[in-house]
Amino acid sequence: MGEYMVWIWLALLGILIIAEAATVQLTTIWFAGGALISLLLAAFGVKSILVQVIVFLAVSLILLIATRPLVKKYINKKSQPTNADRCIGAQAIVTEEINNLLAKGAVKVSGVDWTARSESGKIIPPDATVTVKRIDGVKLIVD
Repeated sequence: MGEYMVWIWLALLGILIIAEAATVQLTTIWFAGGALISLLLAAFGVKSILVQVIVFLAVSLILLIATRPLVKKYINKKSQPTNADRCIGAQAIVTEEINNLLAKGAVKVSGVDWTARSESGKIIPPDATVTVKRIDGVKLIVD
């Protein structure tokens, strides 16, 4: 079995690179690095499959831990907040009484109606001005 491991690691490396090219989300590139090192071990005579697998896992984990935060930082640099994200911190007008116990309430932010809940749990009357604290699913949490 040991002599066939070169081909197995080569096939795994190819599959991982194809998967990475297809997703473009940096999901398998670290495992491709581990497969490459294990392929080299098998090619240079390391016969122990256990050693090859351990090295594959260790190299993959090290690459993941060492590079993923840096890669995510540079890839997400161009991201734009969504319209919903822009609501956070904005002033809103209560259009329907906000009552968490009755699971009702609505606000209008920048001309858009949203379901709303009170952050503190207190009842907020219509026409009150509130601040959007966060988004929970499709509801704005206001105070």
